[in-house]
Amino acid sequence: MARRKRDYYVVLGVQRDATEGDIKRAFRDLARKHHPDVNPSDAGERFREINEAYAVLSDRDTRARYDRWGHADDSSSGLAAVVDAAQEIINDVFRRRRGKVRGRDIRYTLEITFEEAAFGASKTIQLTDPPGPDGAPGRPREVTVVIPPAVKDATVRTVKGEGEAGKGGAAAGDLLVTVRVAQHAVFQRDREGLDVHSTHEITFPQAALGAVLEVATLDGPVKMRIPEGTQPGRVFRIRGRGIPHAAGKNAPRGDHLVHVQVEVPSELTPRQRELIEELARASNDAQAAATQGTQGRRRLLDRVRSLLDE
Repeated sequence: MARRKRDYYVVLGVQRDATEGDIKRAFRDLARKHHPDVNPSDAGERFREINEAYAVLSDRDTRARYDRWGHADDSSSGLAAVVDAAQEIINDVFRRRRGKVRGRDIRYTLEITFEEAAFGASKTIQLTDPPGPDGAPGRPREVTVVIPPAVKDATVRTVKGEGEAGKGGAAAGDLLVTVRVAQHAVFQRDREGLDVHSTHEITFPQAALGAVLEVATLDGPVKMRIPEGTQPGRVFRIRGRGIPHAAGKNAPRGDHLVHVQVEVPSELTPRQRELIEELARASNDAQAAATQGTQGRRRLLDRVRSLLDE
């Protein structure tokens, strides 16, 4: 005795008032789950039942007849041919999908300068494709990688579709570019921020009397004034000379922070030593300082500076 067919709506797991979209989505989910290549346990019977239910319920006329009369004889209605055709379409889709293999991603390490990392750059790199199926050597090709402003070291930039070619018409892989920022001889960068740091050495007279310094920045040398009495390790801020927040001339920028260090001479002439000792005595002797006054101390510092600069 032939097994009684189940209700097609039950087979697809939808209500009798389901829309065409509901029926189509249910069919796709079940077909993927019960395709013989994926689930061979029932020899394809469940998959055939799903296709049969969809063949009837996806067509407006056959669905209306089914809703009125129920199951019909497959051989007399021509339903078997419809089911077989639907199953063949699904099988073909699975076969084509099995033949498609997405291309592998290519990894590349790109080294850029500190300035290129700060302002952004467009870099052209050369890649060589692997040999083809016939053993022919791969052809070299050029790929342009766009580096945005303020990029950080070890950032990975993805260039879609520039990896190895896919098989069977599948999509190509991607190019994954790891950006390495070369160390700068003068500048350092905040780990998280957009400020640039540098260290500038000054002489003792410059620290004591003040000076106008020429400081290197990302935009070239700029003048910076330091006041008299500047202490070692003091930090001066040059606004708007750091790393841009984005592309464009008007994009806001971070600052440049100058760390001042006082250079102590390693060797002194006898006269230089004499003047420094005199300065020390004047600094430690309150009576001498009161007698000498501010102008006297300044003249002494000027003499020390001239001797140390010799």
